[in-house]
Amino acid sequence: MKIQVLGSGCPTCKKLYEITQKAVEEMGLKEKVEYLSGSEGMQALIEKGVMSSPALAVDGKVVMTGFTPDIEKIKKFIKSTK
Repeated sequence: MKIQVLGSGCPTCKKLYEITQKAVEEMGLKEKVEYLSGSEGMQALIEKGVMSSPALAVDGKVVMTGFTPDIEKIKKFIKSTK
C-alpha cells in the first residue's frame, strides 16, 4: 500500500501528514507515509486532477482533498482502500 499526502507545504498540509502518520502507526501498518510538498506536491496534485490541497492518496487514488479530517476519518479512508 502506498500512502501519500500531497500539498503545497502549508501548515494544513503538514498537519494532514502528521495525523496520517499517527493513523498508520495506530493501525499497526508498516507503510511509510510519503509527503510531497512544494512544486513536487503541486505537480502531483495537477497530475491527479485535484484542484485543492491538501490531498490524501492511497495506492494512487485520491481519497480526500481540501481539509484535514480527524484521525478516525483518515483511518476509514485507508481501510476503505484495502
